[in-house]
Amino acid sequence: MTADTVRWGVLATGGIAAAFTADLVDLPDAEVVAVASRSEASAKTFADRFGIPRAYGDWASLAADDDVDVVYVATPHAAHRAAAGLLLEAGRNVLCEKPFTLNVRQAEELVALAREHGSFLMEAMWMYCHPLVRRLKALVDDGAIGEVRTVQADFGLAGPFPPAHRLRDPHQGGGALLDLGVYPVSFAQLLLGEPADVAARAVLSPEGVDLQTGALLSFDSGALASVHCSIVGGTGVTASVTGSHGRIDVPDGFFHPERFVLHRDGRDPEEFTADPADGPRGTFRHEAREVMRALRAGETESPLVPLDGTLAVMRTLDAIRERVGVRYPGESPNSPESPEEDGAGALLSL
Repeated sequence: MTADTVRWGVLATGGIAAAFTADLVDLPDAEVVAVASRSEASAKTFADRFGIPRAYGDWASLAADDDVDVVYVATPHAAHRAAAGLLLEAGRNVLCEKPFTLNVRQAEELVALAREHGSFLMEAMWMYCHPLVRRLKALVDDGAIGEVRTVQADFGLAGPFPPAHRLRDPHQGGGALLDLGVYPVSFAQLLLGEPADVAARAVLSPEGVDLQTGALLSFDSGALASVHCSIVGGTGVTASVTGSHGRIDVPDGFFHPERFVLHRDGRDPEEFTADPADGPRGTFRHEAREVMRALRAGETESPLVPLDGTLAVMRTLDAIRERVGVRYPGESPNSPESPEEDGAGALLSL
C-alpha cells in the first residue's frame, strides 16, 4: 500500500462482487490486483472483465498473496465465517459483506481473529458510509427532532423466489431477515443503539426460512423501533424517525437515499438531497473510500462501522430468529435458542 494506491483483492465473483469491483476500478487510488473463486474458470472470466492481473481458483492462494492490501469478501453470507476467517488467519485486512455472518458466535470469532492479528476488519454496511445517512444521523444526534421516540423501517422484495433460490435455502442462510432485515435493524441501531428487548413474528417457508418478519425493538430510553422485511411483497423501502419535537422521513431507498425530509415543530419542512458530486445512488465508493482512509491511518476498524456495532446488530438478528424459530443447519440448539413459550414468538407457516 502506498499513499497513492490501495491494492484490493476480491473473493467471489457474483453480482455484488461485480458491482463493488466496478466502482473500485473507477477510483483513482484503488487498484484491483487479484480475484479468487472456487472455480478457476469463474475467476478468470471475472478477471478478464475487469482487467485484474491475477485470478485464483481457490481462496487460499488469495489469502497468501502478499501484494494484496485488503480483500473484499462477497460470498453468500453462509460462507463469510470461512472466507473471512481464512483471510484474517493469513494476516489480511478484510471488508466482509453484510450480513456479517450467520450468527453472533461466528461474528465474535472473526472479530477475535482480527484483533489477534492486528488486521483491519469491517462489515460492508454501505448505508453507514453514505453521506446523506451520515447527515441524517448528525441531525438526530444534534437534537434536530428532540429525543427519539420511534424508528420505522422496511425492506421487502416482491419475489416470488422458487424453493431452490438462495433466499429460500437454509444451507445458504436464506430468508428475509439476514438478507434484507439487516438494513432496517442496522438503521434503527445506528440511531438508538442496541435494544433492551426484542419481540418478533414471522411467516416461515416450508424450508424453514422466514418469508417475512416483523420485529419490535424496545430501548432503555423508552424509544421503540418497528422493522419489517419480506421476500414475498415489495415494500416502499422507507424509513421514519420521530422525535419529541419533529420527524425525519426517508421516502425511498432509506439505506442509500437520494433525499430525506426534516419536519420540525413550528417550521416549514426542509429537504436534504444527495450531492451529485458523491456519485450515482447505488455507488459503493463511499464504503471503499472509508476502508482506504482507515488503512492509510493505520486503523484496525472504522469509526463509521465499528465492530462492536456489528456485533450488536448480530445479537439482535439472533434474538429475532430465536423468537420466530429460524435455525440454520449446523447451528447448535442454543444458538439461536428455541422460541419462547410465552407467545412472543408464535409462528405462522405457509
